[in-house]
Amino acid sequence: MSETPDSVIERDDQTISMFGDAPSVAPSPSAPYRVLARKYRPQTFDDLIGQDAMVQTLSNAFETGRIPQAWILTGVRGVGKTTTARILARGLNYLLPDGSGGPTIHMPTEGVHCRAIMESRHVDILEMDAASHTGIEDVKQLTDGVRYSPASARYKVYIIDEVHMLSDKAFNAFLKTLEEPPPHAKFIFATTEIRKVPVTILSRCQRFDLRRVEADVLVNHLRKICVAEGVTIDDEALALIARAAEGSVRDSLSLLDQGIAHGAGNVDGETVRAMLGLADRARVIDLFESVMKGDVASALSELRAQYDLGADPRTILSDLAEFTHFVTRLKVVPESAKDSSITEAERVRGAIFTTLPMRVLSRAWQILLKGITEVAEAPKPVTAAEMVLVRLAYAADLPTPDEALKMLTQESYSGSPAPTGGPSSGGGARMTANGGVTVASRINSAPMRAPDAAPTMRITSFEDLVALATEKRDIGLKTALERDVRLVRFEDGQLEFSPSPDASPQLAAEIGKKLLEWTGRRWIVAVSSEQGQETLRDVSDRAKAEKLADISSHPLVKAAFAQFPGAQIVEVRDLSQTTHEANVEDESFDFSALDTDFDD
Repeated sequence: MSETPDSVIERDDQTISMFGDAPSVAPSPSAPYRVLARKYRPQTFDDLIGQDAMVQTLSNAFETGRIPQAWILTGVRGVGKTTTARILARGLNYLLPDGSGGPTIHMPTEGVHCRAIMESRHVDILEMDAASHTGIEDVKQLTDGVRYSPASARYKVYIIDEVHMLSDKAFNAFLKTLEEPPPHAKFIFATTEIRKVPVTILSRCQRFDLRRVEADVLVNHLRKICVAEGVTIDDEALALIARAAEGSVRDSLSLLDQGIAHGAGNVDGETVRAMLGLADRARVIDLFESVMKGDVASALSELRAQYDLGADPRTILSDLAEFTHFVTRLKVVPESAKDSSITEAERVRGAIFTTLPMRVLSRAWQILLKGITEVAEAPKPVTAAEMVLVRLAYAADLPTPDEALKMLTQESYSGSPAPTGGPSSGGGARMTANGGVTVASRINSAPMRAPDAAPTMRITSFEDLVALATEKRDIGLKTALERDVRLVRFEDGQLEFSPSPDASPQLAAEIGKKLLEWTGRRWIVAVSSEQGQETLRDVSDRAKAEKLADISSHPLVKAAFAQFPGAQIVEVRDLSQTTHEANVEDESFDFSALDTDFDD
């Protein structure tokens, strides 16, 4: 239901405009401060926000005279159950000073009983908190008074808050009175736990489910209140408050009240984040990107940076889970980006991550959901949060159950375990500036397995991999393996290396793609910050240099160089394949294997 800009509220002994252009009147020094949740409590059905269905039903019932004897209002905290009950009581007893008026939801001016009803001091409107009056004796006192006519109002209205707290005997004492009350009695129940209310009570009431207020409606409501209060607030702060309130108007007003005090009348996104212990939304997205790319070092560094700024580890993981849900929803329903509670960073960068496979997003959600519980129970939350991020990064490329089943049923895996999940080469790899393991991006990843792969092929050493590239006549990859790969760890199904400075940033992706094509299964190809071994070309060049130095020191070679100044050794050929290992000083040294180049 649209809000009326000139709706009227009550404040102390004054009547002021709720959303008018006039600045709010500051409370006098003697008057106590009223929190925003009380100060801007709706006084009529026109002031209610987000409950259009209920207002429409009540409007039709009042206009046709079909007014039931009991209502039950249910919903989460802060959506207006008690306030709606008071407004309903006011509408039932609406009476103007001239004696006109009747039950209605339209109350343009204040009636005879309105002020007393809204301030909970009318003699015929009885409010009872069932949380503190749970016994049968409390209910008996209430039902005994039902038979008496109202003192001044049209109806006696009984408002029972948190009705689910009543005992079974108390509920039973209500049944007969609730089913056949006198014509002058009406009952309004409110509860947050509708499932705990007996069906015998529910069947005697008209039920209204008060829905959570949508974020964009809540943002507009808070913005109007800030204008009325003369408070400066930006859109990011409004979005953060509306998101934290989770559809509760009272919670949002309480947070706004706190934010105004925290920011001394000037509320911005940074103020709200500091107040709620939240991380910067853009930094949460940066963390999400690092995790999805498998950049563990960058993810842990970002987590620590946010933690040092005061962000709670559990809140960080909750924000990651929320952004994961947003990306998933945006992937399925692109119109979700139009939500006014979504920041510009989420809207723009979230669209980029929609290229992630649905299985990756679903797995991330499950890991984060479990991780939030682990962090809450851990003695050191930040340490537990780091482990959750590591698990999430390494699980980003785990196969789905059906893919794992196909792997296990292949003949090549009959005697060996299936590959475990870890950083993948499904996309471009990149190195981090501060070390750690970085893996290829999951975006635009390679297919699960090649259709023409040879499932029985096994590679037990890095040299075998180079030989396979030679056999496949892939000269480019062979050259890259020899020149740019500094091996850190190798086993069948897993390759971890440190690239040379001149290596292509797509090298990990290319190796993973070729291994998938040649072996018929996915390999874990990871880029490491460790130094690694020498490249095969470095080893070959060093061995060649040592051999040249060794040959050059031989007395006969020195004598040859003395006779032929400017001569160079071009190549040294090893003839040990046909003879036993020869001693370098043996007379059988074959100088025919020594090629020389003479300068004139």
